[in-house]
Amino acid sequence: MDRLLEMEVFDAVNNTGSFARAAERLRMSPPAVTRAIASLEQRLGVVLLTRTTRRLSLTDAGSRFLESTRRLLSEIEFAEREAIGETGVPQGHLTITASEMFGRLVLTPLVRAFQNAHPRITASVISLDRVVNLVDEAVDVAVRIGELPDSSLVTRRVGEVRRIFFASPGYLAWRGHPSHPVDLKSHAMIGFTGVMPNREWHYKTKDAKGHVAINPRLEVNDAVSALDAALAGDGITMALSYMVADHVRQKKLVTVLEDFLPDPVPVHLVYPRNRLIAPKLRAFLDFAAPRLQAELTRLSI
Repeated sequence: MDRLLEMEVFDAVNNTGSFARAAERLRMSPPAVTRAIASLEQRLGVVLLTRTTRRLSLTDAGSRFLESTRRLLSEIEFAEREAIGETGVPQGHLTITASEMFGRLVLTPLVRAFQNAHPRITASVISLDRVVNLVDEAVDVAVRIGELPDSSLVTRRVGEVRRIFFASPGYLAWRGHPSHPVDLKSHAMIGFTGVMPNREWHYKTKDAKGHVAINPRLEVNDAVSALDAALAGDGITMALSYMVADHVRQKKLVTVLEDFLPDPVPVHLVYPRNRLIAPKLRAFLDFAAPRLQAELTRLSI
């Protein structure tokens, strides 16, 4: 069987998660897809996929080969478009990911504006509160909030956000404003595991650093629930500044302990490192970077 076809089948199986869906996408029969993967593994002399009745998963060799496969297929696609003079036209499907709250508040409106400017682009926005493996999950670009570990990804910084405590004016009128982190021990706390996973807050001032244990009255794992509880006057919580900036401006929420907040955390666009960047991705990066920077500035506190 043709080597290129085998690689296209291997890529499609990993993109779709099944032999049957890959066959449908490639307009091949399921047995032909099975034969292609078997031929590829036999030729390479390694097992690329492990199969159970419930799911497919990549072996270590399969993960390495998939990265190379996608890089090669991307370069072939680029070469074909260059030959017919289409390399400068952003087109095709783009998959972008971010955290759930950022995806809803910032990324999805931005992607819609990008599509209005580039009508030949289709897009998927994947909002998940976990780190997505861009190569394994066939994602073109991600918005990452926080310090980045060393990796093979290309990064472009677009701004920063702050972790900040806040509560409703009604709650603070009832219980008073905390003046020091230790005062939080006597307040009703709403824990949000996304920014305070260990129930401990490390704070800093101009002269000192410290930490305080937080004992939440209520603990949740999503930002919307934490915000709803704070807006209802149930207590003090912590979230990222972009999540609450509009509520603060509308005086529905009030920030507290601002003199003790940790350093801001960076926000980056990240994407896999390839020798050639597809026009659709380059167009999105150029479109998104300045707009994300402007929006993060607007949502700063």
